[in-house]
Amino acid sequence: MNALYETYRPKRWADVKGQMAVVNQIRQLKKKGIGGRAFWICGHSGTGKTTIGRLLAAEIADDWFVEEYDSGEAFTLEVFENIERNMHLYGGGKGGRAYIINEAHGLRVWMIRRLLGLLERLPNHVVFVFTTTKAGQTGLFEQQLDAGPLLSRCVYLSLANNSHVTRAFARRAREIAKAEGLDGQSMQAYLHLAAECKNNMRQMLQKIEVGNI
Repeated sequence: MNALYETYRPKRWADVKGQMAVVNQIRQLKKKGIGGRAFWICGHSGTGKTTIGRLLAAEIADDWFVEEYDSGEAFTLEVFENIERNMHLYGGGKGGRAYIINEAHGLRVWMIRRLLGLLERLPNHVVFVFTTTKAGQTGLFEQQLDAGPLLSRCVYLSLANNSHVTRAFARRAREIAKAEGLDGQSMQAYLHLAAECKNNMRQMLQKIEVGNI
């Protein structure tokens, strides 16, 4: 059985909560096309980075042609070279390919330098998505001289983490708890949970799942 945060992960843009400014940015871009772009999604843990990244990928690529990596040891030179070769091939019913690089603040110097050239020549059926925390991004740009030009090649999406997000996440967490038969708390309790978890929806649902609210 999947954890609640995976079971209830948004499958449509309309289901994304608390990040309407970013969703509206993406809807505007969709009018011109998502393909041929790279996106840099920055936000606090649990506020929707991976969800939005996967929804962007789903705009142009079937699941089989969406590749997701962390920027650590698994993202090897061999993997990178495979991406460079395969990204020119069309795939599946939607025809596109998508590459999601999580924990992008872990990108090493050689990766950044290779990406600078690769992102200049993305085919129109390919999308790249990088996700990172705000703290991680700060460290990356302080330490890697080539990181600034990398960001300049991406559409920058900064996720909110404010009182509006707190309210939206609290309402959604309560809806999920009710759907799972785990409810019994006031709305105030869910607002307190959201604040306690710093609007980390994943952590909120984990606490609900074990009755820690």
